[in-house]
Amino acid sequence: MTNIIVALPKQEDARGIKNILVRNGFQVAGVCTTGAQAISQADGLNDGIIICSFKLADMVYSELHDCMPHGFEMLLMASNRLLSECEGNGIVCLSMPLKVNDLISTVGMMCDGIQRRRRKAKLKPRERSPEEEADIRAAKELLMARNHMTEEEAHRYLQKCSMESGTNIAETARMALSMMQE
Repeated sequence: MTNIIVALPKQEDARGIKNILVRNGFQVAGVCTTGAQAISQADGLNDGIIICSFKLADMVYSELHDCMPHGFEMLLMASNRLLSECEGNGIVCLSMPLKVNDLISTVGMMCDGIQRRRRKAKLKPRERSPEEEADIRAAKELLMARNHMTEEEAHRYLQKCSMESGTNIAETARMALSMMQE
């Protein structure tokens, strides 16, 4: 589920938007009336959407956008006159008065984009630190010297042990080094 924060100057308006979203299957992580509250709530989350109006009690949308944590997108709701000022800056806009279907389809589209980014990030292999690379290299060299393995065989052996034990290959290499150096 994508985290959604609704930040509008009037608490009852924010709750109304939250209720519409919840009834349509979205998860709303928070409702607030200031930009500072929205940023505070967003800081505890990995990614999501902040739905806001042009002006909040303590800041305008552009200041909030500049302070949002990485991974968050903004959905700005404002009049057509105000929306014309903010085109081309990576902010999704909805004109007021708001149509419920427009809100639901726009939030759905934004959630789909965030889900795609999450899946893509999961598929990307994690970068190893230089220490982890050194441990893997040392374990392979030790296996090659003691067990007369090729580098490829040593690497496959570490991979197999890693998969069987449910640990990552760097941790398996450290365990192998500690066992063989005793």
